[in-house]
Amino acid sequence: MKPTQPTHLRDLALLAVALGLLSWLAVRQWYGSLPRLHWFVPLSLGVLAVAEAISGFQLRARIRRRPGLTPVDPLVAARQLALAKASALVGAAMLGLWAGMLIYLLPRLSTLTAARGDASTSTIGVACAVLLAAAALWLEYCCRTPKPPEDSDHPDERRLA
Repeated sequence: MKPTQPTHLRDLALLAVALGLLSWLAVRQWYGSLPRLHWFVPLSLGVLAVAEAISGFQLRARIRRRPGLTPVDPLVAARQLALAKASALVGAAMLGLWAGMLIYLLPRLSTLTAARGDASTSTIGVACAVLLAAAALWLEYCCRTPKPPEDSDHPDERRLA
């Protein structure tokens, strides 16, 4: 079975840029018909980011078999890895969507009445999306198994074995 490859920042950046462009085009076309955006809408991304960061610290300690902690069931680690990979993609996608809206709104702050509030919400969205992507990458990093300890202190003896 082939091991899972780590998530590449390049892939996340490409997704964010592509969705940012699509978001900018959509907001440019339909901004007048969008409902008002409340500041708390993007906070769910921030809540997920905090939960995944905490989970990463706990999982890392359990994988490294810190005293007093139960070892990790491999299925739990696999589920956390799947969550991390999916959350990294969601974070990058939402970063692109919120950034596209923000890029549309910034030049129009003085001309559109609703732009100031929506720009604040978009800024919160960008920040929370970045936090989610970073927390997901951290959780993915924490799912890695540590290298096995060396049996011998002498490098020559290891080569002969």
